[in-house]
Amino acid sequence: MKPAPFAYMAPSSLAETLEALAAYGDEAKLLAGGQSLMPLLNMRLTTPEVIVDVNRMTELDYIRQEDGVVCIGALTRQYKLEQDALIEVLLPFLQPVVKLIGHPPIRHAGTVGGSLAHADPAAELPAAMCALKAMFKIAGPSGERLVSADAFFTGYLTVDMAPDEMLVEVRIPAPQRAVWGIREYARRAGDFALAGAAVVVDLGPAPASLSAQVVLFGVGDRPLRVPAAESLLGDHGLSPAIADDLAEVAVRDLACEGDIHASSAYRRQLARAMVRRAVLDAAVMFERNFDLESEGKTDATPA
Repeated sequence: MKPAPFAYMAPSSLAETLEALAAYGDEAKLLAGGQSLMPLLNMRLTTPEVIVDVNRMTELDYIRQEDGVVCIGALTRQYKLEQDALIEVLLPFLQPVVKLIGHPPIRHAGTVGGSLAHADPAAELPAAMCALKAMFKIAGPSGERLVSADAFFTGYLTVDMAPDEMLVEVRIPAPQRAVWGIREYARRAGDFALAGAAVVVDLGPAPASLSAQVVLFGVGDRPLRVPAAESLLGDHGLSPAIADDLAEVAVRDLACEGDIHASSAYRRQLARAMVRRAVLDAAVMFERNFDLESEGKTDATPA
């Protein structure tokens, strides 16, 4: 199929983009990498009056650090998270996350902000941002505001942004010491996950001070934090022995719906298995890092 007719705009600055969004509101769609929007246009699942192509806005293509916070411009291509030296040092958790996204051509075209604003509940980046306690900077006619990743995703393909607003930056606090795991199940490499889990454990200054983020994806209408599983990790510590109990707690209250790809029971079982594997991955890193520290070494890798 072909898209319905639309007008085309290509602003070169954020100010011009916000003017276009203010003028057209719901009738405008932003075009960045096009990995989500173009299929919707071609199938006429969305028929905007205006396409606002933001690819000329080089001001939103960056990765930098500000006072211990990693700042990622919304138009940064996803593949750059795999290769950037700052990400490798401060947020290496993002590198295995990005490798799970589609295929290399998709990661070279797709943008960080585009994936987050599209808010597919089976996508990896939204779940990872919740696990990393990211904050999103949103610009609009009234100025800028910050929204937590947890609050940003409000439902299926729905986020906390007005039609005249744009996601401009992702801000991630870089933990001093952390371990992690991310696992997903898809029928083929590059497909959306039928179920997945992201676990990030901040080790803190001492073993007793760790805190955890446990996030499910592909099993609801948005990334799902699991506070009960996080509390279990905080109370009992991280070890391989806790993986089974934690996985059971993570899906205890999970109400996922079945579809043509997986029944509710199958998806629930997949979620349990993905949590278990992600926790085991984090536990192996945890034990390795504390063993190194006990020997007087300090090369534990931050997340």
